[in-house]
Amino acid sequence: MSRIFSLTSWKATIFLLLITARLVLAQQLVEASAESVGVSSERLKRIDKVLQEYVDKQQVAGSVAIIVKNGKIVYYKGFGSDDWDTKTPLKKDAIFRIASQTKAITSTAAMILFEEGKFLLDDPISKYIPSFKNPQILDKFNEKDSTYTTKPAKSEITVRQLLTHTSGISYPSIGSKEAIAIYAKNDIPSGIGTPHYKLADVIPKLGKLPLVHEPGERWTYGLNSDVLGYLVEIWSGKSLNDFFKERIFEPLGMKDTYFYLPENKKNRLTKLYTQDKEGKTIKAENRPGFNNDYPNENGTFYAGGAGLTSTAFDYAIFLQSFLNGGQYNGKRILSPATVHLMTQNQIGDVNAGRNKFGLGFSITTEKEAARIPVPVGTFDWGGIFGTTYWADPKNKVAALLMTQKYPSSVWGEMQDKFKVLVYQAIIE
Repeated sequence: MSRIFSLTSWKATIFLLLITARLVLAQQLVEASAESVGVSSERLKRIDKVLQEYVDKQQVAGSVAIIVKNGKIVYYKGFGSDDWDTKTPLKKDAIFRIASQTKAITSTAAMILFEEGKFLLDDPISKYIPSFKNPQILDKFNEKDSTYTTKPAKSEITVRQLLTHTSGISYPSIGSKEAIAIYAKNDIPSGIGTPHYKLADVIPKLGKLPLVHEPGERWTYGLNSDVLGYLVEIWSGKSLNDFFKERIFEPLGMKDTYFYLPENKKNRLTKLYTQDKEGKTIKAENRPGFNNDYPNENGTFYAGGAGLTSTAFDYAIFLQSFLNGGQYNGKRILSPATVHLMTQNQIGDVNAGRNKFGLGFSITTEKEAARIPVPVGTFDWGGIFGTTYWADPKNKVAALLMTQKYPSSVWGEMQDKFKVLVYQAIIE
């Protein structure tokens, strides 16, 4: 009798293990037939043609695209070359400089700590970084020597304003001409190609410099996520690099996302391209003080606004965790309530282009949804080297298009066409 019971118990255990294994597998991103999730495989072929045309016309060297629907990968391909000189094909698992796609990950890190009671969204950031106390607004600026006068701000910068880019902090290189000059004079880096700084040295110094407008007054793209990254270090007691690894990348299984690449992955970093005065695509050359292959250096600057490298697949995992309400493959990094908070309009009547902005993401409005077939409430962003992503809770779609070219006169057109091509393939 005991032998029969043991055999039955053993079979039941094996059965449960098999069921568990299938459930775990089902939670991971795996390839599936397009039709199984209401997508037309025939219509997806239109993407091949369009992306290949950009390569054939040498408007980009190559691209990688991935589309996920209902947690299933229905499209994942690479086009063109990684290296024109060696005619090396661009593989779909290539590692890209994702630049400002870093921002959403930094925002997520902050919100993980928000859930642990480390701060409140409307806390003044001077509570944690004293140099931001009593902020000043730029008043008059002298272009000849970058001197300036200021006036006191009416209020202090809050954590929420960092997350929404409404703090009044601008950007080096791509910000206002006044901010570019002031930041250059004070050696404030952009976070791209500047691996040998440290957040603890840069961010307190930034706090003493003038804002370009009153906190909360309007939307201005700036070093907000870099300040936020330093706050994550303060709140957690860990480097931003370690926090990302321990609380986001390892739990989600993002195995190819780094600030600085390990030796065995350096050869997968894509080559960087640019264009000449006639718009012709050419390979980007290193400039004084800027090494194109900065992710292959042994860096110390963990720029929360622009520093990461990743693959299309890894970032798709990150997006899928949001579509899943904060979890992936049985590992939860955020609650559904926090995901909802991050992906709704947080800037009220202020506009961010055609869209609104949440806590780390652009949020599609009716105005944008009327321009291109992406539903209201879709959240998105991209990176300066020609990468873009979005996640669509309504249709349960996550998609990315990755290139490596800056500047690129075709990039806006290319990403818009990709969105059209994705949605025309969804038939159910």
